[in-house]
Amino acid sequence: MTPLSPCTYILANQPRGTLYIGVTSDIERRLSEHRLGDAPGFTSRYGVKRLVWLEYSGEMAAAIEREKQLKRWHRAWKINLIEAANPEWRDLGETLGFPPLP
Repeated sequence: MTPLSPCTYILANQPRGTLYIGVTSDIERRLSEHRLGDAPGFTSRYGVKRLVWLEYSGEMAAAIEREKQLKRWHRAWKINLIEAANPEWRDLGETLGFPPLP
């Protein structure tokens, strides 16, 4: 998929740490905002910058529905979802060209 596709994503501050679920049509721009602290609120307050899960959707409406669904899930289910695709909790931002996080 191209970066300009609707997607739902999960950020974490560390493995099994604080989680944030979001939706965007431009993951590169949005991840840059999170990493630079340009997205005030929860993510900047808790240092949630590591992209640990990403799912592209064909339409924004589907991405928004998926975001709502995931936000209703129990924490353990979210962790299982992440670990099924990313067991080491690697920063997937690096696959989008972002430098490694400290």
